[in-house]
Amino acid sequence: MTLKQQLSSLTKPLLLACLMSGLTTPLFAVEATAENTAVKTIPLEEIRLFTEVFERIKNAYVEPVDDAKLLEDAVRGMLAGLDPHSAYLEPEAFSDLQSHTSGEFGGLGIEVGLEDGFIRVIAPFDDTPAQRAGVKAGDLIIKLGDQPVQGMGLADAVKLMRGKPGSELRLTVIREGEDKPLEIVVVRDIIRVASVKQRMLDGGIGYLRITQFQVNTGKDLQSAIEKLKAESEVNGVVLDLRNNPGGVLRAAVEVCDAFLDQGLIVYTQGRVANSELRYNATQNMLIDNSVPIVVLINQGSASASEIVAGALQDQARAVIMGVDSFGKGSVQTILPLTKQRALKLTTARYYTPLGRSIQAQGIVPDIYVAEADVNLKDSGNFIKERDLSGHLENAKAKAPDPSEALVSMVESDFQLYEALNLLKGLAVVKSAAAARQLKADTQTQ
Repeated sequence: MTLKQQLSSLTKPLLLACLMSGLTTPLFAVEATAENTAVKTIPLEEIRLFTEVFERIKNAYVEPVDDAKLLEDAVRGMLAGLDPHSAYLEPEAFSDLQSHTSGEFGGLGIEVGLEDGFIRVIAPFDDTPAQRAGVKAGDLIIKLGDQPVQGMGLADAVKLMRGKPGSELRLTVIREGEDKPLEIVVVRDIIRVASVKQRMLDGGIGYLRITQFQVNTGKDLQSAIEKLKAESEVNGVVLDLRNNPGGVLRAAVEVCDAFLDQGLIVYTQGRVANSELRYNATQNMLIDNSVPIVVLINQGSASASEIVAGALQDQARAVIMGVDSFGKGSVQTILPLTKQRALKLTTARYYTPLGRSIQAQGIVPDIYVAEADVNLKDSGNFIKERDLSGHLENAKAKAPDPSEALVSMVESDFQLYEALNLLKGLAVVKSAAAARQLKADTQTQ
């Protein structure tokens, strides 16, 4: 009996087993009406086609091929044909996924996705070899070393990017605005991603940078906010989510919870019941509602970053500034197959509190600010008194302001510069309003 005949003979028992076990998969569906109940069986013609291809490869391919490898490749192909985020996880890939969300892994330090057979950089992580070498969000990788990536597959490309720390990998990328491909040499290293960074800017504006949503991001954010409060009164917050490719959903919910005290944060919808979830804010707010927030996003802000930006935008809790985000609004679920293998399957879509789908749309900022260079120390060609020969010195000139050291952080970051200006302006308006109210109360008395 041929393989095709063997598989064909298994069709009826397989369908019967599915019906007896109550299995609800794409193998079949049950449609009930008042008149009859019809069962759509598995697609026999497609099964026959599959077995025909399988048998021809086995008999005619130039070299012998192992049955297990062919079937595993078929599984891998099924998932690759669905969307860029569904994948078949072999032991190494499953281990990489776990280390990725814990915050330590080996490689270049970039989040990538598949696009038209090439590898698209979603975002480079902060303080990693890729960022230091000049890799940018949106870069399209066409070659890894001497190997073209078209048709390679995401898993194989990621394997090539990993390697011994200290070894070099040459990336050939296409970048918008460049008339020819760029070659970027990146030195591999152990990647340790610090989830949250903080510092106090001038004017009592706190700066919070989340590089990736990891398991401990919620706790790390709480610690960062406590440090800011210990240093100074917080008059405003810049939440920087630029080039943050996402991560753990629960971490995104915990971040939103730090700035919200009620209302919906995000909900998901899918085909199966357990994929429909709703997450609401609690009373664990860490930054008072009276403190204004500006959230910075760009084309490298994806997934969990978009959940946070969307929730704070829909609840009118923050001003979103920057450029349109990446637009990854789908939920991936890890479905174990064996102890060492699993499926990463897209099972639902994210929706903001007002019901907006993030998928392929992204978050549109309230204030559009493109990336640009700005030098706050450069006064242009204007001549001032201090530039005149023999000018009188100011004997009572103030000592250098320690906050001037912060200029270096924003002098070449136009988006951060604009966020800081907006928050300073809001603080002035708030102070003026308070002064007017105090004057009115005094006159009344």
